[in-house]
Amino acid sequence: PQENETKHPPFQYVMCAATSPAVKLYDETLTYLNQGQSYEIRMLDNRKAGDIPEINGKLVKSIIRVVFHDRRLQYTEHQQLEGWKWNRPGDRLLDLDIPMSVGVIDIKTNPSQLNAVEFLWDPTKCTSAFIQVHCISTEFTPRKHGGEKGVPFRIQVDTFKQTENGEYTDHLHSASCQIKVFKPKGADRKQKTDREKMEKRTAHEKEKYQPSYDTTVLTECSPWPDTPTTFVNNSPTPAPTFTSAQHNTYSVPDSNSSSPNHQGDGTSQGSGDQLHPSATIQETQQWLLKHRFSTYTRLFSNFSGADLLKLTREDLVQICGPADGIRLYNALKSRSVRPRLTIYVCQEPLRSIQLERQDAGNGDSSNGAIYVYHAIYLEEMAASEVTRKLALAFNIPLHQINQVYRQGPTGIHILVSDQMVQNFQDESCFLFTTIKGTVSFLTVYFILV
Repeated sequence: PQENETKHPPFQYVMCAATSPAVKLYDETLTYLNQGQSYEIRMLDNRKAGDIPEINGKLVKSIIRVVFHDRRLQYTEHQQLEGWKWNRPGDRLLDLDIPMSVGVIDIKTNPSQLNAVEFLWDPTKCTSAFIQVHCISTEFTPRKHGGEKGVPFRIQVDTFKQTENGEYTDHLHSASCQIKVFKPKGADRKQKTDREKMEKRTAHEKEKYQPSYDTTVLTECSPWPDTPTTFVNNSPTPAPTFTSAQHNTYSVPDSNSSSPNHQGDGTSQGSGDQLHPSATIQETQQWLLKHRFSTYTRLFSNFSGADLLKLTREDLVQICGPADGIRLYNALKSRSVRPRLTIYVCQEPLRSIQLERQDAGNGDSSNGAIYVYHAIYLEEMAASEVTRKLALAFNIPLHQINQVYRQGPTGIHILVSDQMVQNFQDESCFLFTTIKGTVSFLTVYFILV
């Protein structure tokens, strides 16, 4: 394209590794790398005169990452990394070969980000970063196929300039290329095989394929969704990259609240128990938080209710892992999980709320009490949970409840403990009454029917 038709990139990154000749004409280039071998990435100043003058005479920061190319694998990178770390304790996916590198300053690696390295460099000087990729493509394939069936990765470079605060957070440029990583010497054999295959093709067929280039030029792309400040501060990152922990700014709501604590003006949908296809992105985030899926709020940050509901059970298992994937699928489909214990509780009726019941046989009327019970569903099997849910069911301020007792033999009051709750019979029925305490507390005790 003509220069006036496209944005002129300020930088260019060139990896000194040949591209494959077996790539179709309009597809993205593919480059084969050997595991652990050092490959040079040349960091080139591509600015025109007058472009970005504020970085003249100053350093910029670049972060190099190796990430998954396949979108489905991007969703499961956390689980993929945990498995890789288990098999390769103490190893990193990406390293910088410092002795061979030229012009790189203040090199940093983060123990929680095994796939990334960062450094400062001067655009006006010759700079080369030599990288080593230690993971191979077949380590992330389900059936451990041969090298040709291995998953592709991406090498991505993000560059930032310094802000007034002295932090390198102002994004300047990003570029990436597609790679496959083989065991030592495997990339050379694969390159040779591809070249021999192309030589056997007719001239007409060869026109459909790109020529092989000695170097790989990284093409412009969107910046990786990770802020450099989280990388420098060694704190867990919310980006869907190789991370051992995730962090978000939402607060997890109390299990008894009717709606989650949230930021913004979004309208919560009803009780929040079921996710509707019409739910906005913000409402979907709130639903995930309410149902204890805060770990995945960043992962599904751009999903509406309809997007999330389209995912199949297999999709969710692959994205979130077996345990959370099945739990999320059940929550989306409103499959209720049976509580560990159910008890039925009724407040002793007062005369003012006793209802008249008429005898249908003789027409006489008599005053009788209708006992209406509330179902209390227990998950934690703790005395505090009983107190909390009683307060909710009967609209009693929680702070006014001092103690909860159960009436025992000869009318004695027994303090309700966790052990007592754990020994309740399922679907037991209780009556309860309140006793005023000395300092305006209420003492609640059970009377077993």
